[in-house]
Amino acid sequence: MVDAMQRPAALARQGALLVLCAASACRVGERAPTPPRDLVASLLAQNDAAMPARLAAQQLDPMLPHHGGIPSADGVWFPGATSGFIRDLVVAWVSPASRYHRSARLLAALDAAATYMLDVQHADGTIDLPTTNFHSPPDTGFVLEWMCAAAAVLRATDDPAAGPVLEKLLRFIRRGADALAVGGIHTPNHRWVVCMALARANALIPDPRYLARIDSWLAENIDIDADGQFTERSTTIYSPLTDRCLITVARLLGRPELLEPVRANLAMTLYYMHADGSVATEGSRRQDQYQHGSLLPYYYPYRFLAQRDGDARFAAIAHRLEAEQLPRLTGQLVYLLESPELARPMPEPGALPDDYERHFAHSGLVRIRRGTLSATILADNPTFFSLHVGSAAVAMRFASAFFGKGQFVGGEFHRDGADWVLSQDLTGPYYQPIPAALRRADGDWLAMDRDARPTSEVQQLHSAVRVRERDDGFDVEVAITGTDGVPVAIEFGCPAGTEVTGAVPIEGADSAWLVADGATRLTVGGDHIELRGGEAGHRWTRIRGALDQLPGRSVYATGFTPWHRTIEFRRGR
Repeated sequence: MVDAMQRPAALARQGALLVLCAASACRVGERAPTPPRDLVASLLAQNDAAMPARLAAQQLDPMLPHHGGIPSADGVWFPGATSGFIRDLVVAWVSPASRYHRSARLLAALDAAATYMLDVQHADGTIDLPTTNFHSPPDTGFVLEWMCAAAAVLRATDDPAAGPVLEKLLRFIRRGADALAVGGIHTPNHRWVVCMALARANALIPDPRYLARIDSWLAENIDIDADGQFTERSTTIYSPLTDRCLITVARLLGRPELLEPVRANLAMTLYYMHADGSVATEGSRRQDQYQHGSLLPYYYPYRFLAQRDGDARFAAIAHRLEAEQLPRLTGQLVYLLESPELARPMPEPGALPDDYERHFAHSGLVRIRRGTLSATILADNPTFFSLHVGSAAVAMRFASAFFGKGQFVGGEFHRDGADWVLSQDLTGPYYQPIPAALRRADGDWLAMDRDARPTSEVQQLHSAVRVRERDDGFDVEVAITGTDGVPVAIEFGCPAGTEVTGAVPIEGADSAWLVADGATRLTVGGDHIELRGGEAGHRWTRIRGALDQLPGRSVYATGFTPWHRTIEFRRGR
């Protein structure tokens, strides 16, 4: 799950090509680690091990600001960080298997943290996310998820010692839920965050206003397309978040129909997986685009529906995450404690799809898997093709110096036989004097409508890309025609740790190479991708109007229009 402490950092990293980072998870054909025999006990042990550092981070000097709170990793004090702290303290305090069970030290820390939460809550019941949102109902909803879960677990202990802390948590929840019953949102997923928080609050403090507000948002209908993709297409943040929110509302309000979009999204996500267990993010409309795509935020939805539906595919994902990423699952403990049935054994893991070609038409995206080879083709995206071979990865895009607007984005996308075709048409006109009736006495250029001017010397540029699958790889044919003599630069971006051989370093450029005769080899660990078919017609890679060089390392092929080449991508041996 993406917690409130991580959201500002995710925004700050926007644009990084972490989607191409090498992953350490096991790949197809390797023996997977074994999930723990006792999931709850293992997670409690991890939570206990982290507790001294968490407690040390709490501000306990009553003379200083933020008393009772803890800062985020960036040193910013805000309620999201402290709500996660409360969550982790509660699961330790209530669990007999924890060495902090019924600890007076933990209870005092909880009381101080709950007081802090009340202190930073505005009179209208909202809280701030200081990196971007103020008096924010949706961010209040994010925080209420943990506050409500912690309060539910604490109340279930029926221990009078926890009474004062529980009262403070419920006071915060009541004020926050009252704000959500009337407050607004920014983005599609915020509706479901608000519904989830109100459902949780209603389970603790029943209120017909909360149910009425949930019904108002749900009346807009769930924003999922026929492919199983939500509006934001955010495969590592907002899709799994929406899944979790809808499950929570369905579970607490007895509305099983809300599980249908969750099933559709989880089934679709199986076809977004790379061999290393990461998930494709190139099609996202949010800040996780091009980020390294972990399946970790899907853990709760996959485990929940694996148990409810007996779905062996979903169980395979949850088993894999428990085996490979157990240290990052500690935050799931509160869900396992509030719903003990969630910790019951899942079905045996089933086979996951690893040999397919799937067109997600509503997203303008094609996913192709052949074992460890995993490719993505995208329309309406400058990074129109990417390829993973195990841990090695490369992304392709290009630009031409055509009136400063030649970054290729394939708006037209269709299939032609075995090929996937993307194309773009650009024009570059020159402008004549404006008609006499539209002249301005003050000569204000900006106030005169440029579109009203006749044009002449109109230049044309047509770019077409054909992607076709070949044995052990892909061919990407690029044809750029129309105006002659236009400089072109094709960029092949790869992770920072990639070893580049067979290409020539560009003098004065950082982490950039030009293709040479023969193959360019991109290597990460024991995985290799080979590129062939490019040329180095010039050394100008920072084409005017092009996007900045991708983070990591980039190899370039360059030339002039008319430019017609086929780039061969092959799994290296």
